[in-house]
Amino acid sequence: MITLVRRATALCVLGAALAACGTSESPRAPRPAPSAPSAAPSKPSRPPTLAPGPAGLTPVFEHGPRTAGKTVALTFDADMTADQGPRAASGEHFDNPGLIATLRRLKVPATVFMTGRWAEEYPDAARSIGRDPRFEIANHSYSHYAYTDDCYGLPTVPRDRMRSDLERAYTSFRKAGVRNAMPYFRFPGGCYDEAAREELTAAGVTAVQWDVVSGDAFATDADAVARQVLDGVRPGSVVVMHCTRSAAPVTERVVRAIVPELRDRGYRFVKVSELIGTANGRA
Repeated sequence: MITLVRRATALCVLGAALAACGTSESPRAPRPAPSAPSAAPSKPSRPPTLAPGPAGLTPVFEHGPRTAGKTVALTFDADMTADQGPRAASGEHFDNPGLIATLRRLKVPATVFMTGRWAEEYPDAARSIGRDPRFEIANHSYSHYAYTDDCYGLPTVPRDRMRSDLERAYTSFRKAGVRNAMPYFRFPGGCYDEAAREELTAAGVTAVQWDVVSGDAFATDADAVARQVLDGVRPGSVVVMHCTRSAAPVTERVVRAIVPELRDRGYRFVKVSELIGTANGRA
């Protein structure tokens, strides 16, 4: 967060300030300097994406180049399915403010793949994450229903509603105050097939998977999860973790363990957008 600090400084200068300094003499006003031509405002650069795959299918990104330096992207799925409202109302926590606070304290950039339903349930948290330049928000569907059959028991989105489910998530982000969600999409459960990629082609997103599974979902042993991450990370890795206290209660402890160790190994933490930009030769 950027803090603007105003300095109040007492100065004895020309013009009206001279009277405040105890003199009644008014100097001749200086001739104004010629104004320089104003520069045209620069357009914000578009986030990097991958080109469509064969037959124009939605491209899938799993990790950055292995030879482009020791970078690693920590990603966190903020999961909440469309039908879990009653569980949240009864006190189940699908958010994880402690994890976000730890990432900020450790100055770790991260990409949060958020469902639209999560943004609706926690709009203040979604807005806070979205406005923090250290983070970026990407799309994890609205409903967290699967885009294929037989995906970890998740309900299934009909094929003709896949794109509208994705777009509904972006609408939820905007309603929560998130104005800069990235054009990246993570399939619920990581499950996809050619039909799902075909349905999302017109949305213009890059699907983002991972090459390191943290194993934090429903885990209770933070040390075991940390070891799995540390054993799996390679240059350009994308690590998948979760931002839900109820389903991933040890993730914040895992982050506190892996961040200093990876930094000691020479790794630099980046957002997914930087890895994709590097893969495109843009960073």
